[in-house]
Amino acid sequence: MEAEVIERPELLPPLTLAYVGDAVYELYVRQHLLVSGKIRVKGLHEAAVSYVRAGAQAAILREFLPGLSELEQEVVRRGRNAKGQNPRRIDPAEYAMATAFEALVGYLHLAGHHQRLGALLAEAVHLLERSPGV
Repeated sequence: MEAEVIERPELLPPLTLAYVGDAVYELYVRQHLLVSGKIRVKGLHEAAVSYVRAGAQAAILREFLPGLSELEQEVVRRGRNAKGQNPRRIDPAEYAMATAFEALVGYLHLAGHHQRLGALLAEAVHLLERSPGV
């Protein structure tokens, strides 16, 4: 199922982009885990959490920053600076970077840049699997 492409998604509020990006990334991670052979629900959930936690997303984004286009960097900047509610047990800077990562994923998805999105998500998962505990 392909989503409709939204004209100028970079103009959407960054928390809206992050909302979509969170869902897209979570689905990607879940599919990746199934393909890699994990089938027990408890194990799936625990594994998925290690990929989608704020610290992991922030680490991924730090690795990606140098290779992002100017527009992608602008989406990231807006996502990082977005004012929302920070969970209590998470470092605000880590949470801001995780929100920026999700905003980037949401932007790429809504803009219809599926090849770029797929490449970044595959690299994100590869990065986390190379460096457990990131």
